[in-house]
Amino acid sequence: MIPSRSRLTLPIALIVAVLAVSTASILIRFAQREASSTAIAALRLLLASLALAPLALIRHRLELKALPPRDLGLSALSGLFLAIHFGTWISSLAYTTVASSVVLVSTGPIWVALLSPVFLGERLARPAVLGSILAILGGALIASAGACTWNGGFSCIGLAAVLHGRAMWGNFLALVGAWAVSGYLMIGRRLRQTVALIPYVFLVYSLAGVALLITVYATGGTVLGLSPMTYLWIVLLALIPQLIGHSTYNWALKALPAAFVAVMTLGEPIGSAILAYFLLQETPGHVVLVGGVLILVGIYLAAKATQLVQPGEGTPTTAGSKDVRLPL
Repeated sequence: MIPSRSRLTLPIALIVAVLAVSTASILIRFAQREASSTAIAALRLLLASLALAPLALIRHRLELKALPPRDLGLSALSGLFLAIHFGTWISSLAYTTVASSVVLVSTGPIWVALLSPVFLGERLARPAVLGSILAILGGALIASAGACTWNGGFSCIGLAAVLHGRAMWGNFLALVGAWAVSGYLMIGRRLRQTVALIPYVFLVYSLAGVALLITVYATGGTVLGLSPMTYLWIVLLALIPQLIGHSTYNWALKALPAAFVAVMTLGEPIGSAILAYFLLQETPGHVVLVGGVLILVGIYLAAKATQLVQPGEGTPTTAGSKDVRLPL
């Protein structure tokens, strides 16, 4: 039986993670006034790694040394996926709106749900599938907000403008980011069954940061010479959405299916759209509001149907495993 403390901690922690990650797109927009997208992503991950280094290298030193080559290789692959995710998604914000970018990169649940049965042996229950579909539909509505309006009826005007030019390229980059984050979440789900949180995220963030730093300099860029304010935005990126948001997602992967954690990330467009309204003057219309309601209902249904597995019992589909429902 799962302790009631854990049953209460997981939902609260996931809500905090969604709120933390929702700040990312806004902080990135501020940093992009001076820094390149790839430089922002590299510094975000490297600074997060530096913050984790004392704890990882002192308290978890023996665990890091004891990791088998297979786990190290999977951690490196997870780091590569994370580097691709941040590199493409952050770049997309320079071409398309915050809402469209965040929603498209949050289509990860589709790909995780499709691939988890193959690579993890995990399947969402039917109510969770329904919740995922509703959340994804809500995300699609928010993504279409730039071309669709509600004036006594739903209509889309000038949709071609959204599907061409700079916006189209930004949307494609965000979609690549969704594919990459799906691999990152599924590998995390597998490794977190045997690898502690701090060693895992330290390795993944470090490897992803180094990969992006190499990319920055290989393309003629730099991470030096930025203004103090730009560095401040990037430090906040490392501390809030990365250390608090992403690390909490990775923590939850030990007990929750990758597909459900991916569904939870769909709450990010709601927070991002609200922040974009106040800080970037990107006003959400009726379509965005309807999409937000669908996302919240979808997350609720998925949470009610998702099994919480006690560490050491295997995945939710393992025969004979004990589970309880999330108390939502």
